[in-house]
Amino acid sequence: MHQKDWVEPEVWYARLPCFYAATAALITDQHGRLLLVKPAYRNEWTFPGGYVDAGEFPNDACARELREELGVVAQVGDLLVVDWAPPAGSRPRALVSMTFDAGVLTDGSAVRLVDGELEDWEFVTATEAANRLPASTAPRVAAALGARATGRTVYLSGGISPSRSFLAILI
Repeated sequence: MHQKDWVEPEVWYARLPCFYAATAALITDQHGRLLLVKPAYRNEWTFPGGYVDAGEFPNDACARELREELGVVAQVGDLLVVDWAPPAGSRPRALVSMTFDAGVLTDGSAVRLVDGELEDWEFVTATEAANRLPASTAPRVAAALGARATGRTVYLSGGISPSRSFLAILI
């Protein structure tokens, strides 16, 4: 870089694109079914989770959302999926969604809808989960299960993976 191209760090950082960050938890029961939740503020089901607050680490945000919305204290483990979603609808910025492994919940009675954000929750098969989730989110089911099985984080770009054929055989 030439000296004439150099700009103050504040200016350089201000020029960078901004995006939102959200987390989700892959929680299964002892039968391998996935926990999905139904938010009160929209029609679709989703993985439990939510947006990352300023100054918060994504894994901590995931644990916080599980406590706040479901009353579940879970050990948030490995990062399973990173999905870069371009701006869409009323969301003017890109979204980086991170799905973490939050383990197996053997006692569904531990789930309590705490803060009124959620209407319902249910353990469903991977196929049912993929069918209930919005088309933009559904690919995260196979990606998360594949990542959990292989121990390798999966990157999606708008729900699409270069390893689509591998992911398709998992559900």
